[in-house]
Amino acid sequence: MDDIVKQALAKWPNVPHCYGWLALDARGNWRMRDERAQHFDLPGDKLTNAALVGFITRNYAVDERGCWYFQNGPQRVYVQLEATPYIVRTDPAAGWLLHTGTPLGPVDAVLLTEAGALVLRSGDIVAQLDDRDFAQVLPRLRINGAPVADEVLLGWMEGRDESALSLDGVLVERIAADRLAARYGYVSVPSAPTA
Repeated sequence: MDDIVKQALAKWPNVPHCYGWLALDARGNWRMRDERAQHFDLPGDKLTNAALVGFITRNYAVDERGCWYFQNGPQRVYVQLEATPYIVRTDPAAGWLLHTGTPLGPVDAVLLTEAGALVLRSGDIVAQLDDRDFAQVLPRLRINGAPVADEVLLGWMEGRDESALSLDGVLVERIAADRLAARYGYVSVPSAPTA
């Protein structure tokens, strides 16, 4: 957390939290959701200012409820997650690179949803693969040591094939997308706690 944020927290400890105004999309973009975006359930405007994106990224954290937020000075701006708390991409130098610019680390678990979203876990970090990188990862998926053809993968995703699917030697597990948040303890759409 930035020092200026820590100082603001000490000076103004009871600023009300903000909900609905910031989102993280499934491609790792921060999105500002003004009143219109919230009213019509739109994704919001993609933030492109490098200094602002860097500030949000450095001050991104999770609370005890599993709600992710950006600490903006003394105020917590809670983040709506389109997918998982982190988004991961492939990177020639780092291997797996999070949307925060940090390498993912060793992969402990790999999951694949019914919609074809690939989710990686490394320790406490849960990250969905940016869909634009799936084509690069597809050749690394194996069944019985052999590359997986598209139709075989679709059959596996639908449960018609019970063969062991792996990614870089880690077994892949099927999961329903709507079960990810409960399994890994994060809240996709944070709201104010009830009294």
